[in-house]
Amino acid sequence: MKDEYDFSNAEQGKFYRPISELDIPIYLDKEIKDFFIKNMKEKDSSFSLNKTINNLIRYDIEISKKLAI
Repeated sequence: MKDEYDFSNAEQGKFYRPISELDIPIYLDKEIKDFFIKNMKEKDSSFSLNKTINNLIRYDIEISKKLAI
């Protein structure tokens, strides 16, 4: 490493991205992932784990909203 670095020409915030633009990885437990992959691939050849999990979460959100009334 150098003793000093010259940041006089640096651009502040060049690599900044708001949190709303970040894709956050979500890791499923092995048994949950295995369940979905095994059961859904048998039923649908165009299976997408992303779409399936997102749809389930959306459904849970709707249920939560209805129960909160």
